[in-house]
Parts: sequence; structure tokens; C-alpha cells
Amino acid sequence: MIDAPLNLHIPDAPLPPKGRFQIAGVRSASLSQAYGRIVMISAIFMLAYVIVIIRAFDLMILQGSLVNFRETHDAGANIVSTVSSPRADIIDRNGILLATSIKMASLYADPHLILEPADAAKGLAKIFPDQNYGELLAKLQSDKRFVWIKRNLTPDEQAAVLELGQPGLAFQEEYKRLYPQGPLTAHFVGYSGVDGQGLSGVEHGFNKTLATSEQPIALTLDVRLQHILRRELQQTIADFTAIGGSGLIMNARTGDILAAVSLPDFDPHNPSAAKPEQQFNRITLGTYELGSCFKIFTTAALLEQQQAAMGRTFDTRNPIKVGRFTISDYHPENRVQTIPEVFMHSSNIGTAMMAQQIGTTGLKSFFDQLGFFDTIDFDLPEVGKPQIPNPWREVSTLTTSYGHGIAITPLQLASATAAVIGNGTIIKPRLIMDRSLTRSKAQTSGDRVVSDDTVTKMRELMRLVVKHGTGSKADVPGLLVGGKTGTAEKNLNGRYQKKKLLSSFVGAFPMDSPEYVVMVNIDEPQPNKSSYGYATAGWTAAPTVGRVVAGMSAVLGLAPDDMAADPADELTMYLADFKDKPKSTPPEDFAETPTGVTPVAAIEPAAR
Repeated sequence: MIDAPLNLHIPDAPLPPKGRFQIAGVRSASLSQAYGRIVMISAIFMLAYVIVIIRAFDLMILQGSLVNFRETHDAGANIVSTVSSPRADIIDRNGILLATSIKMASLYADPHLILEPADAAKGLAKIFPDQNYGELLAKLQSDKRFVWIKRNLTPDEQAAVLELGQPGLAFQEEYKRLYPQGPLTAHFVGYSGVDGQGLSGVEHGFNKTLATSEQPIALTLDVRLQHILRRELQQTIADFTAIGGSGLIMNARTGDILAAVSLPDFDPHNPSAAKPEQQFNRITLGTYELGSCFKIFTTAALLEQQQAAMGRTFDTRNPIKVGRFTISDYHPENRVQTIPEVFMHSSNIGTAMMAQQIGTTGLKSFFDQLGFFDTIDFDLPEVGKPQIPNPWREVSTLTTSYGHGIAITPLQLASATAAVIGNGTIIKPRLIMDRSLTRSKAQTSGDRVVSDDTVTKMRELMRLVVKHGTGSKADVPGLLVGGKTGTAEKNLNGRYQKKKLLSSFVGAFPMDSPEYVVMVNIDEPQPNKSSYGYATAGWTAAPTVGRVVAGMSAVLGLAPDDMAADPADELTMYLADFKDKPKSTPPEDFAETPTGVTPVAAIEPAAR
């Protein structure tokens, strides 16, 4: 059987109706349109995401870098520094806050994002009346990406800026230095700038420590005593229409500065508004001719180097003359006087005679031991250098003996006084409690300058001045205050001004065992009715010290001791006995005959 090919006939499939092709075309177009829309929407979303990513990069990376740096120079400068960080607190010896850092907002701008600089500048000028519209506009039109508008805004100022709705304005958190005690401790705590750098006082001297430490720096100051000292100084300056003044309270045994005030003072929150004389620290930086306060040291040198007995006498009846110069007494006694009388009546003639006996070499050596020829070693950067005669002539020996022709700081005066009435050794003053932090090379040198016998005699003499002499208005019953007055004519342009006085008093108490040294200095006091026309230290500085001591006793709980032996009592009896005997013969207990010193040199004016 032969297979033959299969011949099958498959009829053609019928064509769909004409309308079905038209429906399929419409659907296809719709799908294409929908696809296009989806693509477009997706592109929009992608673009939006890209914009968000770019903006996030700008804020997190670019702007983040900008806010971590800021300009420290004027417009056009390229140097930047880091944003301020918190500084360690400064406290007083009792933990009272003197300086601290608080977080505040500072306003800056990105001029590229400011849409309407003129409107923005007008708005900012209304918020910050202290800023100039033109300067603000210049900042907002700058080509820079970062400009400071104002540092350390108040909450109200920050809220007002937010209401402006300007996208190119932003805030940076910074730390601002706050001084809770205001001007009270301004010269010693100091102040810092907007960038957190210390610019004066402890803020400057211990800038690195304050910037890196987490522990506060404690000062030796006692805010309670600081208030008392400042109040009494202000009262005296007002009463005598003085141009300024200063004072300090020091622990005579440790050198701790318990209070220190320089007036006029200033607001450490706004130091740029202060005049130069307000920022000037009279205690540590100012050097002055302190007049008869120097008789403390000349007398101590005589007692120490000459082993002079209290009965040594000096004929003070006639002024000392040399050439056109004269050494005279402000209130002359016109008689022979013993050492206690010369000291008690503040005789320039008698003190100059003491200097002759000591000699130039001896007096200079003693002054040098007390630190009068060198800048004092202290915990502040603002420290003045003493001014001493150069060249030192024989006449300089006489004039410096009563505080003319030599200028030192009040801090040096207090420190030297503590040495001769304390334990006889140099006690260096300090402002920082922690000795490991102090700038001072040494706190106590240990160098002995006077013997115990001289210390005892100086305590008696200084108590005598307050009990019976020129410093009587410094006396406080029961507290055994001692001291020495000093009134010097100011030297301006090489000439002494008789009507421009510097009235000082340096005191200590209790004089049987001194614990505190109190010093007050009044600059150019004017006489008034209550002082009977005087502006000398006995009427101005001495009563101020008395009021300070009284205030201290109340705060520190120092009860008056009416039973304590008064160091001046024995000298008082000696002096009474001496007045009843011939002036050529001192009391037997004084055990020394007159010296018969002949004056060899002189200079004016008369110290008081």
C-alpha cells in the first residue's frame, strides 16, 4: 500500500469585526499616556529627593563646617577660629560664684540665602537698636557665606528674629561669661571676650586652666569682706570728693588677699564702655609715693641694724636744709624726740636722721629685702614695677626714708608691713587658693628681715600711732588696731602738687598678735567741714580703715577683747616719764643717750 500525502483543507479564520481594532487602539493610547504621567511623576519625586539630599548635604556638611568656625577679623579677613566653649567657674574662698559660663544663642547670616537684604536689614535694625542699618545691610549683601550679626542674644531678641521669617538667618549656641558679682571683683576676677579668651585679671592669667579644667578656680577673696571694703571706700571718696581710691585686706600670716578694691571700677559684662582709669588696677598695677607709711620700714631698719633702744633721741627742732631744699615737719614738735615720738608724730626730720644713721647701704639693703626694688611676684598679670631713684644719691636716702622719691604698689606696702609686724619673714601675697595652680614662683620665701625683738617693738609703735598719734581715728575699741598714716603730695610732671594729695593708712590688728593687714589709699581727697579743712590721711584713710575693721569684726565674729594686753601701754608710760625729765636724758628703761646727729642733706616737700 503506498502512502499518499494527506490533503486537508483548513478554511481561513474569519476576520474580527471592524470596530474591535478601534477599541484596542484607544486602550493603547491611554496606557501610553498613563505611562508618561507615571514617568513624569517619578521624575518629579526623584528631583525632589535629589533636592532634599543636596540641602541635607549643605546643612550637615557645608553649613556644619561653617558654624564650627567664625571670623575673628574685620570684613575681608580669611582667618577663622573655633566657636567658644564653656570655661571653668571662678569662686571665692567660701564657694560664692564670681564667674561662670552660660549657653546663649548668637545670630549669623548666610547672605546668599537672604532674599531681600534691605528688608532684612530694616527688621534687624529694629530688633537691635544698637546696630547701624547700613552696616547690617553691608553684611547681608556680602559675598561671604557666613557673617556674624550679633552675639549672645536675649530670648526676646531671638524670638523677634524668628518672626522675621528670613531663611538666611540662623542661630549658633555659644557660651557667654557671666559675672554674678558685677563690678565688685572686676579688677581681680577680670573679664573675657566674646570668643571666650580671658583679657584681664584671673581670666587672663589663668586662661588656659579655665579653658580646659572642669573644676572651678577658688580665689582667696571673701565676698563679704569685699562688700565692706568697697562700701567704705565709696563713702570716703564721696565725702571728700576724691577722684579714686583703693584698699585691701590681707591675712598677715598666710598672705591670702581676703578683699581688694580699686575705684573707680567697671562692669565686666561691658568692659568696652569703661574708661582707662576705671580698668586700671590701683592695688597691683599702680605705683605711688606713699609718704610717711615708709617710716614703718625706716624705723624697723634702725631697730634691726643698729639695735637701737627706744630711748634714742633726735633733735627735730630745726628743719634739715641743703641747697634750696628743706626737710620739715607738717606739725612740728620743736623739741628733742625719742623713736616712739618721732614715729607717733610722724616727724620727717627725725626719720631722715634715722636714715643718716642707717646709711645708704643699710637702707637700700633693707628695702631690697622687703622687695621694693623688684616687681612683686603675684597671681595676676597686671603688676606694676617699682620706681626707685636712679641714680641713688645720698639725698635719696633721706627722702625715701619718709616715702618720697620711691614709688611702690599698695600690694607691696601691705606685704612688707606684714613682714615687720608678723613673724619677721617675707610673706608673699596670693590670690589663688590652690598652690598648684598659682602663677607665683613661691608663696613664702622664708627670708627673715627682722628679729622677734624688732617685730615686738614695731607692733608697739604702730599701736601707739592709733592710740595716741596721727592714726587715732582708725581705733576700734577692743580690737587693738595699729597702723601708720601717710600723706604725700602727688608728683606730676616732675613737680609736687600741694593741693593734690595721696592719703594712705596701713593698719593691722590685733597688734598683740596681728592676723590682718588693712590698707586704704584715697586719691586727691578735698577738705570738708567735718575734717576742719584737712584732707590728710588721719582724716580720710585712717577712719576708713577703722570702719572696715569694725565691719570685719561683725562678719567674722571677732569679739572685742577688753582684757587683752595693749602693746602701747608700756611705751605710753615711758613717754610720760620722758616728758617729765630733761630732754637730754631719756628714761632709764630706754637705756640710750641722745645721738647728736648732724643733718647732711634735705629735700622738699614735707610728708605727712
